[in-house]
Amino acid sequence: EEQCGHRQRRTSCLCSIPLRSDVFHQWAEAVGGARMSADLLLEELLIKRSQQKKRTSPLNYKERLFVLTKSRLTYYDGRAEKKFKRGSIEVSRIRCVEIVKNGGGVIPCQNKYPFQVVYDTNTLYVFAPSHESRSRWVQSLKEEIKDNAEVLVKFHPQFWQDGLWLCCRQAEKQALGCEQYNPLEDSKCLTLMFAFFSRKPLPPIPGEKYDEEAEEEEVVVAMYDFPGMEPHDLSLVKGEEYVIVDKCDVNWYRARNKYNEEGYIPSNYVTEKKSGNLVQYVWYNKNVNRNKAEELLRKEDKEGAFIIRNSSTPGTYTVSLYTKSSGDGGAAIKHYHIKETQTLPKHFYLAEKHLFSSIPDLIEYHKHNAAGLVARLRYPVGKQDKSAPSTAGFSYEKWEIDPNELTFMKELGCGQFGVVRLGKWRAQHKVAIKALKEGAMYEEDFIEEAKVMMKLSHPKLVQLYGVCSQQRPIYIVTEFMEQGCLLNYLRQRRGSFNQGCLLSICLDVCEGMAHLEANGFIHRDLAARNCLVNDSLVVKVSDFGMTRYKFPSKIFSALIKKNRLSVFGSPGVLMWEVFTEGRMPFEQSPNHEVVTLVTQGHRLYRPKMAKPAIYDTMQMCWYEVSKKWKVNSSYEARFL
Repeated sequence: EEQCGHRQRRTSCLCSIPLRSDVFHQWAEAVGGARMSADLLLEELLIKRSQQKKRTSPLNYKERLFVLTKSRLTYYDGRAEKKFKRGSIEVSRIRCVEIVKNGGGVIPCQNKYPFQVVYDTNTLYVFAPSHESRSRWVQSLKEEIKDNAEVLVKFHPQFWQDGLWLCCRQAEKQALGCEQYNPLEDSKCLTLMFAFFSRKPLPPIPGEKYDEEAEEEEVVVAMYDFPGMEPHDLSLVKGEEYVIVDKCDVNWYRARNKYNEEGYIPSNYVTEKKSGNLVQYVWYNKNVNRNKAEELLRKEDKEGAFIIRNSSTPGTYTVSLYTKSSGDGGAAIKHYHIKETQTLPKHFYLAEKHLFSSIPDLIEYHKHNAAGLVARLRYPVGKQDKSAPSTAGFSYEKWEIDPNELTFMKELGCGQFGVVRLGKWRAQHKVAIKALKEGAMYEEDFIEEAKVMMKLSHPKLVQLYGVCSQQRPIYIVTEFMEQGCLLNYLRQRRGSFNQGCLLSICLDVCEGMAHLEANGFIHRDLAARNCLVNDSLVVKVSDFGMTRYKFPSKIFSALIKKNRLSVFGSPGVLMWEVFTEGRMPFEQSPNHEVVTLVTQGHRLYRPKMAKPAIYDTMQMCWYEVSKKWKVNSSYEARFL
């Protein structure tokens, strides 16, 4: 109007311009620009994925300038100075805003942090350049839509792609969501979020205390490689860092890697990343005592082989170091306590002339300099990839195994429940496969119990991986223990054990039994034949689940009914088996004499290798049982 000079010419001037609809919209936005800037919430270059409104539509990813106001989410082609609107969504029509859990898939664009905007019957996928950027958009949009009338009850946490939902595998695009959606984000969340990104402290919310630590992400370091086998798994690379998204249960976490891929990981494969946490280092072995350390170092038989372990004094550490050239000309193992200075700042040392601010710095120095030690710290022993711990099942909540994925190999043995074979799962993981004898136990009860047993994950328990229950016979798939049965292991190496090694075996069994008891399980047939040994010479308790269903004698059933069976019933006999290096209890007496001897108070003799204190422990175990129950058979007599 100003250009034309008077009001009467305004209409003709406008009509003389051949306006297209898109130009008109740009003109209208220019006129209302001042008002829009007042409502502006966010503006950023993001990447938009095509919406695949038709099944045959190709996927593409385009850079768009996204602008969020109080009333609209609009995206434009190009930079801010060349705004050309490509789409716009009224905020009142948005039904859900949430991050997209990628499930380990590859994101084919440079922005790796997807979120979704569900409106009407459509889903808009947007990719932010960082975790912080995505959080800003999701939080701001949730704040604007929290009062909308048609917010979703359930949503799909993963992508719609190639004609189905990747999360629940439904092939109908309008199918009901598979995860509960919570659209309510209180003002505290939004306030804290902006406080974090601006790095400027805000005044505290009245009546509430801001916990800065609670807002920090938990970062962990992978101690072992984990090749994820299922679509919802996340592979781990030893030494890399991951963010914990959700601690699903004690055995499995949901995590995110540096590429923003998410999935399930075994909790015992990672450790918290912090300066004082030694578990993240390959040379640290928390659960190795002095005797086990010496055994492992001798087996390695390398100059400079070493282990860092916990000392007998809590909170202190010891370096166990192997050398082939000791003063007397033979191999030797030296143990060095890592000492601390008494003055602040605290320093650590093995030799007083060489002080370090941390134990990792100390170890790194002595890798290159003996500096008073018998050798350099050259080869960390014990925690290698080959000895990665077993996982509670092959994946999160996967307990049913497809028998077609099993390869059967040589027979390992035959027990009361069936034949045991060496096998492989998916041609990669060595496993032990037990074919359950018909009638050996109530199958329905066992299948239900298997789900519970799988969650009993402990370094001193043989891990149950799953079952094949959709066929007969039922297959039970467990961890494979290379050295086999403890009883045979003791007998085959008789004469080669020292007292420390034998006590270490008993300690392994006790730790496994303690974990069973803490979780409400009772092993009803603990003996050396029901313990197994792996290549790292770790002893693990086996058959702790199946013994809940079938018992070798009437006394067990009676004890269970009376709820009086103690875990201290048979450890005494197992200790005796260990310290006799595999002898059979009362081996010189026939069965009928055993009953008489035990009922008259006779007990197994003290093994030559058992010190009096150890024998006292055996007798205490036998007394716990014998003082309560009468012996009814030779089996119970040997058991006591």
